[in-house]
Amino acid sequence: MSQTDPELLLRELGGWDWELCRRELPAVLPRLLSMYQECEDWTEHIRVLRILTEMFLPHISLEDLEQTFFSKVLPKTLQLFDNLMYELSSEAKGLTSHSTELCSTVRNLLQTVVQLLETLTGCVRSVCSLRERVPLGSVRSLPASVLYVIKNTFTHCRDSESVYCGHLHLISDLLQAMFKETYSLQKQLMELVDMISMGSASTEDNITDIVSMIHTVLEICSVISNMDHALHANTWKFIIKQSLKHHSLLQCHLKHSDILGGLCKDTLLSFDSCLQLAEQMKVSEIQEGTDLRLFQKTVKLCRFFANSLVHYTKEFLPYFSDCCSQLHQLFLQIYSKFPPSLYAPEILEVHQEEISRVFLVALDPLINQLLPFSPFMEQVLSEKLGLPPEQQLPQCLLLVTIMDKLSSQPEEVQTLWNTGKSLSLFSALFFSFQQCPGELSLPVCLPEVISTGQPAAPITLYHYVCVHLCSFIASTLPSHFPQLECALLDAVLGSSMITSLLAMDSWCFLARYGTAELCAHHVHVIAHLLKAWPSDCSQVSALGVLLRRLLFMMAPDHQVEFAHKFLPEEVENLAVWQHISLRALDPDLRKGVAGQLCVAALTRCRRWLNSRRALGELPPVNTALSVLLAACTFADDTLEAELKASVLGVLSQFWTLLQAKQVSDEPCLQQTLCLLLHLLEFFIQALDAQLITQVFALQSSFFQLDPPDHVRLAMVDFLSSMGKVFIPQEAQRQVVPQLSWLFASLLADQTWLIHQHALEAFTHFAEETSHEDVVPQCLNSEEAKNKVVNFLAKRRQVEETRAARVERTKQERITWSAQVLQGDGELESTGEPLAKRACHPPSEEQYKSAVGSMEGAVEAVKLLLQKGPPPAWLAAKLEALHAAIATLRDSTR
Repeated sequence: MSQTDPELLLRELGGWDWELCRRELPAVLPRLLSMYQECEDWTEHIRVLRILTEMFLPHISLEDLEQTFFSKVLPKTLQLFDNLMYELSSEAKGLTSHSTELCSTVRNLLQTVVQLLETLTGCVRSVCSLRERVPLGSVRSLPASVLYVIKNTFTHCRDSESVYCGHLHLISDLLQAMFKETYSLQKQLMELVDMISMGSASTEDNITDIVSMIHTVLEICSVISNMDHALHANTWKFIIKQSLKHHSLLQCHLKHSDILGGLCKDTLLSFDSCLQLAEQMKVSEIQEGTDLRLFQKTVKLCRFFANSLVHYTKEFLPYFSDCCSQLHQLFLQIYSKFPPSLYAPEILEVHQEEISRVFLVALDPLINQLLPFSPFMEQVLSEKLGLPPEQQLPQCLLLVTIMDKLSSQPEEVQTLWNTGKSLSLFSALFFSFQQCPGELSLPVCLPEVISTGQPAAPITLYHYVCVHLCSFIASTLPSHFPQLECALLDAVLGSSMITSLLAMDSWCFLARYGTAELCAHHVHVIAHLLKAWPSDCSQVSALGVLLRRLLFMMAPDHQVEFAHKFLPEEVENLAVWQHISLRALDPDLRKGVAGQLCVAALTRCRRWLNSRRALGELPPVNTALSVLLAACTFADDTLEAELKASVLGVLSQFWTLLQAKQVSDEPCLQQTLCLLLHLLEFFIQALDAQLITQVFALQSSFFQLDPPDHVRLAMVDFLSSMGKVFIPQEAQRQVVPQLSWLFASLLADQTWLIHQHALEAFTHFAEETSHEDVVPQCLNSEEAKNKVVNFLAKRRQVEETRAARVERTKQERITWSAQVLQGDGELESTGEPLAKRACHPPSEEQYKSAVGSMEGAVEAVKLLLQKGPPPAWLAAKLEALHAAIATLRDSTR
């Protein structure tokens, strides 16, 4: 054996066999290690390293590996690796197709890196071949050094497009070899780490080393996430496996937020890839081949990440206090990109079903694990989430999913969610539901199994939430009813009509599902609220609807108790009874209540009519008129003829008092007008010529003053009932022009709701009226005729595509969100009323109507004079009117 010439020594070693290497190890190893430290040439460096790892490493005892070999070899190896990578990056910048010499240099560098990787792989394999448990102290520097090489090599491969400036084709074969060898090195290292033992009494250094190893592999995960599915999954398997394997030692040292964040990020990346592939297959109409196989592999990768999340969360949940927003966002982003979200890509149903069956089902257990975790509850039920529009529906669906799972949870978990710190689960669901106006109006549909054994059928979001909420209410513990009742009442009284309706539907389910005593209790509470609140409060109407519905569910004996508690003959109880459908009552009870209500309401109306008729005292009168309307609507068949005549008589007195200008200025009088119009519908065939003339004169005059929409709707309903009436001969000259002008104006209304109701009312009128010559007079333009013809033919004016409708809904959602942010109540914020609608120049028809109203009023006064002596003030009033008409006449000249 040469003692002085390194080259002669290396040549001589080439002929040694296994036994000779073992025997001469003590003498040769120090010289080889010294030569290795002094190597400057890369080729010689690799040559010596191979001899060390292949010929002598296998003969070193496990106890001496770190001290004798790794601690002396690996630092120099990493130095070589860094120098190679630096040279490679520097030379690659000038690489072109014409620089043959530079291309050869770069290829040689890459080949050297591949050889170094092969040598390291052999080194790790040699340790693995021992087939016994390896104490971490025996190989301490090996995993960290190898992981450093792996991370930087994969990073080089990932960034190769930019590193080689678009000339990858010149070195692609060697880059592939580098990637493949790095893959093998990582796989071999993972096998070695599986063999490493730490023991329960591991030192702090051992714990630090294994934690550092896991965190480095986590960094590798972020590098390779888009490079290779199998490699990516295996790398994550290693992290999860090692974290769980050393759970008791590592739980307080791992960066749980980073690991969980990486899992969530890679889950979303894989899910996005699934959706992109599915969308491409839909566009290209491909349902088989390479794209489909890649899609299926990617879905399985999603399932792997879901399972990994479930396993990791199960073991380390107590350390996730600061990570709950990541988990919450994971669910929200997945739901926001998947049907029925408006922001989801369009994919085939078969691909949607596969994603649900393979991925979402695997992710579902994660919610079960998070339910007992208080920080997750606080995150999900926070009042300050500030979610973007695309995540509002996902939040609602997540809350519904949580509701579905809570019934099978222990009582303490149910209490956690139902009595949340900021919001209860009930309140949070109603709030979230309210944030989905676009999805509710479109509407979006979700699959739901209607009956056992049947396939899922699509149902609207409203139906879906209502069914699941009612199911949750059925499982709610009695001790949580205060939170449930508060949430229901808040939602009923809220600003969103559809959310209020959801709360009412849920409340009615509670009334049916619960005891009769609970229903009666709720009815009494709501009735007391209605009685205590002012009639002009906006929430009164919602409470009234709820009371009306709940009364149908009361037991007959409880209804009797209710009638005794809120006596219908007492005037102060009319505020409650105006909201009640008398059809809900037992027939015998209904008849008595209806009569008592009418008497009490008529008494209040007469008292006001016979007094000074102050407007400040009008709200109670409107309440009385509402009660009369309820009685006529729901108990008309039980009212005696004499009582009906009394009602009509009182109504007639109101019409002699109303003046268009005064009604236009006073909202309470507008409500009176609406109630009177609705009441007259029940007596439409009993109206005399004088009253019909007065009614149409007032409507025509008031319509010219641009009445609010709710008054227009009342007018529409009244005009619809006129089809049943033969207008008396003496009233036709005034009434017919006004009738046709009102219909023409309402059919031309730009408000879609009024226009639609006008079409329906006109159709109903035209089918019933005996005044057939009036019908064409109502259609004073070709546009009006076309609209009526299209309505009768059930023909849409504009056919909107599904895509256009979705896009419009999104834009409306943005507008709605902006209004919510700046507050709906402009009047409260500025103190100024909203601007009135712009006035348009009067048409000839309006003048005709106004003059017709004047004529009708004159005819009405004539009829009154025929019936009896005039009041003392009439002459002076007529004189003033005569002067006003003279002024008008002069202005027209």
